[in-house]
Parts: sequence; structure tokens; C-alpha cells
Amino acid sequence: MYSASKQSFNTCVCAPSASLPPLSKLLVLSSREICEPLHNIQQLYAPGPPALPSKLVLPIRKHRQLIHDDSVPDSGYASAEDEDCDYEVDDIVVAGPCDDDDLEILRADPLERAFVIKWLTAFIARSDAWASADDLEEIEADRRAEAVETASRLLSVLLGIDQEEEEDCSVTRFFQFPTQGGTFVEVELNDAPLSNEDHTCVGLQSWASSVVLSERICADPARFSLSSVTNARGSPLRILELGAGTGLLSIIARKLLSSLHASASIFATDYHPEVLLNLCANIATNFPSSAPPPISVHQLDWERPQYSAPMNEPFDLILGADVIYHPDHARWIKACVERLLLRPTLSNSSTGTGGVFWLMMALRVSGRHEGMFHTVEDIFPDASSSLMGGDQVDNWQLAILEKAELGKLKGVGRADERGYLLFKIGWVPC
Repeated sequence: MYSASKQSFNTCVCAPSASLPPLSKLLVLSSREICEPLHNIQQLYAPGPPALPSKLVLPIRKHRQLIHDDSVPDSGYASAEDEDCDYEVDDIVVAGPCDDDDLEILRADPLERAFVIKWLTAFIARSDAWASADDLEEIEADRRAEAVETASRLLSVLLGIDQEEEEDCSVTRFFQFPTQGGTFVEVELNDAPLSNEDHTCVGLQSWASSVVLSERICADPARFSLSSVTNARGSPLRILELGAGTGLLSIIARKLLSSLHASASIFATDYHPEVLLNLCANIATNFPSSAPPPISVHQLDWERPQYSAPMNEPFDLILGADVIYHPDHARWIKACVERLLLRPTLSNSSTGTGGVFWLMMALRVSGRHEGMFHTVEDIFPDASSSLMGGDQVDNWQLAILEKAELGKLKGVGRADERGYLLFKIGWVPC
């Protein structure tokens, strides 16, 4: 699991409470000062070949002063940035070599494990500035990026252990998005545990792209066609969310339109059954007195889409956030949008009443999804490009009308995200 750029570390296993550095000093710590304790955590909780050493440094406490925290981190986001992990263990006496029984006792210690989970969560939350500090040599920058990824994997391992012992390690997240009128749109979401059977089932978690896009929508609903009771044709809006996941964008759209007493039809779609179940639960939580639910949930397979009702009629607005994790995804999504997005006609082209597809992508500069946002630019041409042409639908072609780069919100987003790209995609004449 862990290479740390082939660095070598002490093979003795120490109690994490005695070896993890205080995160208040993170910005002055080197990669080695972080990688070595991460290696210690791996040796303790995720050992692999070669076997763990038979000798172990075990602290003996005269007074236990660790803070016990049973909370579960929320998808690697920095939601607990105000909590500190700079605990001190007083009166530590380092014992001599211990046998395998001592190692098992340390591994099973719930206070040690809770301490590690809290430390890893806080480290990931603060890692952005550390991993992207100025004037880093290339090797040091690579090691810091690797350390952040390793911390995320170790946290997943520890939460997996907790999952075996607790049936439910879901996290409830609360959001408040300010609006132009000085009010707030409030949303409560359940982030369910990621599926052990299907690693592609990422929609069980709320990702930062949807949070950043939701903030933008609430700040300026008119820009996103969510300030009118009807569309330009005088009909109720039809809105589709692709890869809805926990449903944040659909819920935001419904709450904004409900404040206008609009009767829009909103359809939240995803592929995975577990995600759809969690999506339905989140809608019920946010609209407890609505029957039937004000957002309709449907399965949609981008690769093999079925265009039966309600997908048999076009949509005025399509939303998607962080939905592309493979080069094929952009191609599949484009085909779906070509079929589902309302096209201008001879009667409405002059008024610009064709539908709009808003797509938010994370700018990931490391890891397996590095540069995935480029697939959007490869599939959708720029509206001003001289290369327009090719795929055409009734003399109209989908193109990128606008593109904006957005910065990260404080306390939101994974360490491998350096910002976000917001694409406005619509129809242009060929």
C-alpha cells in the first residue's frame, strides 16, 4: 500500500498517541516527518508482507488523558477543521520490547484507534497548504502528495474496521447556502458508507464539486434558470440531474423553486441501486411532509440509456457535478445530453430558449483521476472554435458556451482538488 518514494523507516511499531506529530506544526514538517508516522500506522493497522516485527515500543501511561472521539469523518472533506489533534500524552514511559500479544493489545485499543482516525482526518483537512507549499523541490512535492493519498487510504482501512463492528457508520451533513435575499437554503444529507462490493459506487458520498456549484446556484439562481416559475415557453421547468449521488443539486433546485411556488418537474438520476436508495432517503429527509416526493428518482445508465418516460421529453436544465471518472464518461454523457436537452427550434432560436447543461468538474492534479476535466474539453468543442462541426443534431451542435475556474471553499474538498471548472454547455448552430 505504501511506498513513500522508497524511503526507509524504523521498523519498531509505536503507539500512535506517542508518535504522531502535533498538526499545529504541520506547515513546518517535512514529508519524512509525516511519512514515518504514517508508516507506523500502516504497520499497526494495515500490515502486509513482510511480516510485522516481533519487537514493539509500547508506551505505559501513568494517566490516560486522550480524548475519545467516536465520530466518523465525512468523505475526506475538511468538515472538522476547527477541531485540533494536538493532544499530549503526559508521563509517557517507553517500555522495552513486547511480544505479539502486546501488539494485538495495542491494535485493539479503541482509544488509540480513535486517536488515529481523528489525527488522519485533521491531517487530510489541513493537507492542502502543506502539500502545495511554495518552493518545494519536485521530490519533496511528490512525497507530500503521496503522503496525503496514503493517509486517505489508511483512513479508509480504519473506517472499514469500524464498519465491521458497527452496522451504520453513515455521516449526516448539514449545509446552509446564503441567497441574494439574505436567507439560507438548508439541506441535510446522509453520506452512506462506500460499498465494499463496488468501488465505483462513489455516489454514496457528497463531493465538493456539488457543494461549490450549490453555493453558486443559491447566490445567483437567475443565472442557472432557477428564478422563474415557468420556462420561456410558459411551461413548467423540466430539470434533470445526472449522477445525482446524494441529491444535493436536485434538492437545492427544488427548494429555490418552492420559494417561488413553481411547479417544476425535477428528476434525479443515478445508476447504482445503493445510491438510488440513499438518494430517496435524502429527498424524504429534506421534504418530510411532501407526498408524493417533489423530486422523482430514476435509474439512468449513460452507456445504455433507456429513453422511456420520463426521459422521453426534453429538459430545460441539466445539472451534473463531478460525474466524470473515466474518459468514456464524457462521451456517454454527451450522447445523453444530445438526446435529453431541449433544442432550439425555428420558432424559439432567436429567443435563446434552448436548454442548458451546467457541468462542474474538480481540477485534480494528482492520483488516478488527474486531468480528467480535459475529457470534457476534448468531447465538447468551444463555441468560438473554428473546429466547430462534426456531430450535428438537426443543424445544432453542443458546445462549451462558457468556462470558469473556481477556487476551493474553505473547509471543503479533498487534498487532490486544486479548484473546479464550471462549464456552461448549450446548443450552437452548425
